Amino acid sequence: MRLRTAAASVGVLALALSACSQGSATAPATSAEGTTVVRYMNFSANNGHEKDLETIVAAFEKENANIDVRVETVPYADYFTTLQTAVAGGTAPDAFELNYENFVTYAKNGSLTELSGVDSSKYKKSLVEAYASDGKQYGLPESFSNVVLFYNKTLFTQAGVATPTASWTWADEQAAAQKLTNKGAGVWGDYQPVTYNEFYKVLAQTGGKFLSEDGKRATFDSPEGLKAANWLVGKNGTTMPTEADGAGTPDFDSKLFKDGKLAMWHNGIWNFKELADVPFEWDVVVEPGDTTKASAMFVNGLVVSSASKGKGAAQKWITYLSASDTMTKVRMDTSWELPPVADEKKLSAFLDKPKPAGRKAVFDALEKAVLPPVIKRQQEMQDAVTKELGEAAAGRKPVAQALKDAQTAVNGLLG
Repeated sequence: MRLRTAAASVGVLALALSACSQGSATAPATSAEGTTVVRYMNFSANNGHEKDLETIVAAFEKENANIDVRVETVPYADYFTTLQTAVAGGTAPDAFELNYENFVTYAKNGSLTELSGVDSSKYKKSLVEAYASDGKQYGLPESFSNVVLFYNKTLFTQAGVATPTASWTWADEQAAAQKLTNKGAGVWGDYQPVTYNEFYKVLAQTGGKFLSEDGKRATFDSPEGLKAANWLVGKNGTTMPTEADGAGTPDFDSKLFKDGKLAMWHNGIWNFKELADVPFEWDVVVEPGDTTKASAMFVNGLVVSSASKGKGAAQKWITYLSASDTMTKVRMDTSWELPPVADEKKLSAFLDKPKPAGRKAVFDALEKAVLPPVIKRQQEMQDAVTKELGEAAAGRKPVAQALKDAQTAVNGLLG
């Protein structure tokens, strides 16, 4: 799964187009007498996994002959505008897919049904907890991906440097990166983007907080925040390439790692497949932390509309889509993101693959997962923090000033 933002802007036209191509989102569904229709809207099956979703639907309907699932698949770029339009117009689907950032918004505005009788033991703890709000379960985790530390084992061996372990701290990473950086040969020791997505995570690794408990003010301009910002910015030009070197341009870091010119790379597990044939040995480990571990987690979830007339059937469907053996097998067989199930025996198809050998780190990282801060003006917040950190990384502004200015900007968005 690629890193995604919460924003999308298309308008009513997207709803009309989606209705034409996927079945009307406004016309009442009809079915045989005694059958409940569940309209389900999603984005993650788009562009390659439509038939995989159909397989899961067919298996569910075979076990639940009185429920008819009608799928509406909308491209991600159009999805949240389409959904918002449907909810506002009273034509919301019975069940739908939400990423975490949008889940927070929908849970707070009363659009979701509180789920009943959820067996949380079926799911990885941090994943199911992500879809709870104020102690109530409003959604179920559907799939996830996360960020780990990739490392080029061949470069470590050639340099005589011990490879990363799960107990590494920032200091260990920094010491190794310094030894592995060889600017003359075009080899860099580390790559971690200087962005909002990395900042909120490394802030958590210092024990710092991005927002106050009530969410009404930013709190990251703190000793912990300064330490986190310096950790990111301090790599720039020392153990990590700069903007002038090409850092930040599309696929720059991916190419650097694939070319064997990067020793350590903070990135997502969606890169596993792309690295299958690189001509060197590589592996992954849980990212190092400072005072504690904290790993970025990207999770999609499933919810039931508060306006649905078939809430029970809709919950039965999303439970199947999030926890059934059929769903797990389909996702494992097709590499369609990772299922959220707790039983790792069901994930053997993923864990038993030979490369990378340390892929259990993907699940170990969930034990110390950190979710992104969420506000109404989400994209503006992300852009403001990334902009200020970028100013510091480019040497145009002191780190402390950039952090202060970022907090001022975020507080302005909260006001």
